[in-house]
Amino acid sequence: MRDGKSRNRKRRVAFLETVAVNHIKTTSLITMLLKLIVFGLLTQVSGLVAADSPEPLAPLPDVAMPGTAKVKLGQYLFFDKRLSGDADRACADCHIPEQGWAFPEQMSIGYPGTLHYRNAKTVMNVRFAEYFYWDARLDGGNDLSTQARDSMTDAHFMSADGRIMAQRLKQIPEYVALFKEAYNGEPYFGLIIKALGDFEKTLISKNVPFDNFLEGDASALSSEAKEGLALFQGKAGCIHCHDGMMLSDGEVHATGVPVNPDLFLTERYTTLRSQQMFLGTPNYWNLRQDPGFFAVEKNTRYFGTFLTPSLREVSKTAPYMHNGILPTLASVVDFYDRGGEQAKNKDPRIKPLGLTAAEKAALVEFLKSLSGDDLGIKTASFAEEKMPKYQLKKWVGEGN
Repeated sequence: MRDGKSRNRKRRVAFLETVAVNHIKTTSLITMLLKLIVFGLLTQVSGLVAADSPEPLAPLPDVAMPGTAKVKLGQYLFFDKRLSGDADRACADCHIPEQGWAFPEQMSIGYPGTLHYRNAKTVMNVRFAEYFYWDARLDGGNDLSTQARDSMTDAHFMSADGRIMAQRLKQIPEYVALFKEAYNGEPYFGLIIKALGDFEKTLISKNVPFDNFLEGDASALSSEAKEGLALFQGKAGCIHCHDGMMLSDGEVHATGVPVNPDLFLTERYTTLRSQQMFLGTPNYWNLRQDPGFFAVEKNTRYFGTFLTPSLREVSKTAPYMHNGILPTLASVVDFYDRGGEQAKNKDPRIKPLGLTAAEKAALVEFLKSLSGDDLGIKTASFAEEKMPKYQLKKWVGEGN
């Protein structure tokens, strides 16, 4: 990510490792090393040429799912407010099933008494993400337990103490039984975040028209959506950042998204400065905009850059951009058509596109084809009165 070539470097390293394994049994060490050196030089040159080549668009792969008991437990925990510090905030408060597992307002809520300064991204297909958060501060790679731990313990999200969470759940017999069934253990923080991660692994788009089209069903896309696909890969140039199976290059970019004036509400601005202080962001007390990936890299070239979001389920996750400033897909297309707004380090590929009204409509139609069927999980099914209940444990007669 740091130089826009991370994936190319990973591919070269993986290929070099494969070459070494295949040759070491049949070739002398000196010969093998010479071949690797030559190959490395060639791939360095080819990498310079191919660095900006987008990956082909692809359907989501079939993947193994966690066991039923693990998913059931994780699903309960995802909706349970008792996992937050004051038992008043659940994962599902910002990642709402009926809102594409995202948040319907420009910027999300935070820990009670605060407001957050970024739009809450969807957790759909998150198991395939290369990085987490808009500022890409956490590696993805299917490490959903780490992401769950980070969000739960962050003072600006759920402000949880893992020890307290475990003790709370131990006072709930139904949870004790579920942990035993799922992991053959009792509730403790490591298993709590594992269960959440196992549930999130199941949040995968189903019956996506575009995936069906890629797999050979020509009728899965309308003629207008097919025109939008051609524009996406051609005149509009979207694919240069939105490529691969997740329609994201896993890189950070500055596109000239304007500052959302609501950032300066006291509750949000306080959260911005507080979280940036904990991230070690230089001059955090004077920030007048979200620094994005700069907080991670501490290099001014990355100030105001943000991770390219996946476009999967995008029609369900309005509003858009890291601060929710654009309300509709049509407004997003308009934004890029005019070349974004001004930014000191804006990506040079963000230029006016000269799209017609019909072409803009076709792009929107294609973007709608990236969303699949509803997963059938409803927030109302996990209302407080339907959640596992605390019960006093009967200690007498149990060997205590």
